[in-house]
Amino acid sequence: MELFFKWIKQHLRIKNFYGRSSKTVKTQLWSALCAYVLVAYLRRELNTSESLHRLLQILRVSVFAQVPVAELLSPEAPNSALADDRNQLAFMW
Repeated sequence: MELFFKWIKQHLRIKNFYGRSSKTVKTQLWSALCAYVLVAYLRRELNTSESLHRLLQILRVSVFAQVPVAELLSPEAPNSALADDRNQLAFMW
């Protein structure tokens, strides 16, 4: 049982639980596990050598960018897709 929670803390990046009830803890664990499985599936489908941690970093930064994931992983991504701010909204005071 301790090895399971050690694995969860290392791979699912859960630093602390947001609630004390068993339902809250289970919901947080299932959400983190689903995110982990989706990113692992994405890594397998794209056949990339990037680590899961690196994929999560890329997805966090570009979560609202309308760019295909395969393009985000290309070497030209920082210069083309993410740096293009012509479509960036500006705040008007």
